[in-house]
Amino acid sequence: MGGYLAMELLRFTTAGSVDDGKSTLIGRLLYDSKSIFEDQLEAVKTASERLGNEEVNLALLTDGLRAEREQGITIDVAYRYFATPKRKFIIADTPGHIEYTRNMVTGASTADAAIILVDARNGIIEQTKRHSYVASLLRIDNVILAVNKMDLVDFSEEVFDKIKAEYTLIAEKLKLKNVHYIPLSARNGDNVVNQSQHTPWYNGSTLLRLLESLPVKEGLDNLPTRFPVQYVIRPQRDEFHDYRAYAGRLASGRIQVGDRVTILPSFTESTVKAIDEADKSLHGAFAPQSIAIRLSDNVDVSRGDMIVKSDNLPAVDANISLLVCWLNHRPLSIGAKYIVRHTTDEAFAIIKDVYSKVNINTLEDIAGDKTVKMNDIAHIQIKTSKPLKYDLYAENRITGSLVLINEATLETVGAGMIVKSFEEQTFSI
Repeated sequence: MGGYLAMELLRFTTAGSVDDGKSTLIGRLLYDSKSIFEDQLEAVKTASERLGNEEVNLALLTDGLRAEREQGITIDVAYRYFATPKRKFIIADTPGHIEYTRNMVTGASTADAAIILVDARNGIIEQTKRHSYVASLLRIDNVILAVNKMDLVDFSEEVFDKIKAEYTLIAEKLKLKNVHYIPLSARNGDNVVNQSQHTPWYNGSTLLRLLESLPVKEGLDNLPTRFPVQYVIRPQRDEFHDYRAYAGRLASGRIQVGDRVTILPSFTESTVKAIDEADKSLHGAFAPQSIAIRLSDNVDVSRGDMIVKSDNLPAVDANISLLVCWLNHRPLSIGAKYIVRHTTDEAFAIIKDVYSKVNINTLEDIAGDKTVKMNDIAHIQIKTSKPLKYDLYAENRITGSLVLINEATLETVGAGMIVKSFEEQTFSI
């Protein structure tokens, strides 16, 4: 059942440099798959005329804010939804500017696939490497290198093959799992939804057909069971005085009545007595269902605790090693205190050390550089005011991620992915 639900929806992100055609590509996907309304199309036609475009500018379908549309740039993550008879899709259209790496991290954090656009005239550039590194960092299983604007290089097979060969070396270095290469023209629709007659030398799928067939990341229900407690239910009415349940969303795995469970961080054990969902009782549940769990024993459980199966425990520790993408204009400060939010839990954390920083353009590690500014990605060590219950990000995206918050301004300043300690690994993907 969990596998069916996973196949129902594919989340993918798009990335590329400025003017590579991301918004046009998404507009073409929506337009050619008949996923836009007539009034939307009319609005785009009117806007295109006002901006002096001779043809309908499909990029205007996806550039969300009026101000940025009129400047001709995309400055934030825009989420779009569309569907075909085979699958539903959520698209995260992220900006291409180098100073918006943080936006790409946000857009790609839940993606099953990443489309990285390359202008056929320019080939692989530093931004291509940057976006590929982020895709690798976030463990995105499928990367599609979309070589766009092939119409401007006369649909040259030689140009395409050269770009493909160069990117293959990058993909190998970053250990990208599944890389797909497509020559296309978003503006004219070549190989986007419909097969192009201009690329008889290309025997692969169109972009849409590929998106419809990509395997979705292994379902959350197949991972170890993790149930962060969000709310403790204790009804006030006398007839329910014995009712006590723990509500939340199953972050991963499955759970059923009779399972032996451990409550963390206390390591108290109990058995699942009942599982409630809205107004009905269930024998079992799977991620990402929202449920309430009743236990056989009267144990102490509160918000932020985690209920897990006793035969598969996560790590419980206050010393956490992170890859962090810094999101704030104020640099990270060693020794500073931040708020950490992890699943339903919250704690304070002190930055103990910055081990190294990534030069995303060269894909190299910079040891000894302690300065972490906005859009930097660094390997750091934090110590939390109480132990966190976590898995490595590579094993579980939900329990392996956290955010750092400035306690004075309450701004989210860092997005962290929990990794092995610096002593256990060299800093590489």
